[in-house]
Amino acid sequence: MDGTVRRTSRRIKEKQNQEKKQTLTPKCLTFTSEKNDDEEEENIQKTKVKRDKKSLPKNDNEEEENIQKTKVKRDKKSLPGYRKDLSEYELERLENIRQNQAFLNSLKLPEISEALRPKPKPTQKGLKREKTETELLPVRKSLRLQNKGPQTNVTLEMTPYTDREPEEKAKIAPGPIPLDPINLDEDVSLPDDLINLWNEDALKQETETSDLKSYQQMLQRLSIDDSCVVKVVKDRVCSAAFHPSSSNLLMAAGDKSGHLGLWKPDAKWGDDGVIYFEPHSRPITSMAFTSHPCNLITISYDGSARSMDVEKAVFDEVYRSHFGLKSFDFLSADYSTLLLGEWNGDVAVVDRRTPETSYESLYTMAANPLRSVHIHPVQQHYFVVAESSFVNIYDLRHLKRRNNRAVGELSGHSRSVSSAFFSPVTGNRVLTTCMDNKIRVFDTSQMDGRTPVLKSITHNMQTGRWLSKLSAVWDPKQQECFVIGSMDRPRRIQVYHESGHLLHTFQNMDHLTTMKFSSGNSSGAQEWAAYGPVPDEEQ
Repeated sequence: MDGTVRRTSRRIKEKQNQEKKQTLTPKCLTFTSEKNDDEEEENIQKTKVKRDKKSLPKNDNEEEENIQKTKVKRDKKSLPGYRKDLSEYELERLENIRQNQAFLNSLKLPEISEALRPKPKPTQKGLKREKTETELLPVRKSLRLQNKGPQTNVTLEMTPYTDREPEEKAKIAPGPIPLDPINLDEDVSLPDDLINLWNEDALKQETETSDLKSYQQMLQRLSIDDSCVVKVVKDRVCSAAFHPSSSNLLMAAGDKSGHLGLWKPDAKWGDDGVIYFEPHSRPITSMAFTSHPCNLITISYDGSARSMDVEKAVFDEVYRSHFGLKSFDFLSADYSTLLLGEWNGDVAVVDRRTPETSYESLYTMAANPLRSVHIHPVQQHYFVVAESSFVNIYDLRHLKRRNNRAVGELSGHSRSVSSAFFSPVTGNRVLTTCMDNKIRVFDTSQMDGRTPVLKSITHNMQTGRWLSKLSAVWDPKQQECFVIGSMDRPRRIQVYHESGHLLHTFQNMDHLTTMKFSSGNSSGAQEWAAYGPVPDEEQ
């Protein structure tokens, strides 16, 4: 009896377990404290998904399936080469082709290949290159082909290297030189348009400066095209200047051979508006225009300072020295008196109104060459001199022939200084360019011997042997900003604020000039930019 009872009880338990499995789960969720928080969140998400599926009617599910099917059909029809009778394998192949084509398009290979393709060189405007004929040497033949036997005693005429002296360029004779253009015929006189432009009224210098934001926006509106690139001189450009005309643009450039080029855009004279002269025999180191009457003052390493007068058609000799002239500035408002820095370390005061070509007074600053001389714009008895690695400010009223003491010393330069300039309106700043790869801005508002450095900017100055030295120059229309070239590639021109902030960079086809900035290169080409809004197509 006991065994039957046990069997019946086992069957009853199995039926009860089957009934529990067949019963539906309750709609409400039951939570137990034994489960972890992560498991509880997973159960909640599963139950929500189940409820959503059950709550959706069958019609909505069918609509979603139909939408997916129509999308697939549309995608298939958009495949290249699609036809109705294509198999699944062919459709998959077309889809792979489409994806590969989309990937190749995303790489933009045609644009990259077009950018890497060498662009055709623009036609050179201005002075034309002289064609040099190569000397044809006789064909060398061996002694066997010449039917000659071996020669044992052969004497070769060897010229030692020290005896080969380079051919020096003939020096130009002292005195006035006629204004005869090299690239015009002998019987052709100077164009009347050039004479009329030469005598135009000078542009009045504005003392008010615009705010920094407007100035930066104006820089961004500068543009240039290939028609504004002209070869003005044949060799490396060493100096440049603008005519002070208020209505026309006339530029002058001097090269390392002593040649002078004048260029007026859109002019019909000369070579694309370029007229070429030879007033010096060595590099023209500095030049500047005067007004009332208008003359172009040029100085050179040949020791001469000349004044170009278009009305008289002559290069008058203003001053001649036994040493090379590096820099000069106007000592008076009527441009009659000059302050010239000589290569041997002397400073000469020259009066252009005197017929002699000698100095009025001469002062020895240092035994080192003077690389830059600049006069204070307001207190014109002060001038700054760059002497090798020293920059000093002197008072012209207290100068002696020798052993002169500086009013202020601008210290901190570890190598040679290329230039030093007062700020154009107030003279409260001095901008120096040094070969230690530094541009420095000094405070010269107080001439009491203390000239602290306000800012030192790192800039690559290593131009090498074949390029002109870089020199930072103040913008005359924005006295707290300055411009300098750069050795970075592609070559560029950079505009800085005195605080060291880089305002704008001109590179590739962007250049400066109509704002009274100019760019020149080692080939003698000079470039300028027309000021105005950029067309919509280029923006």
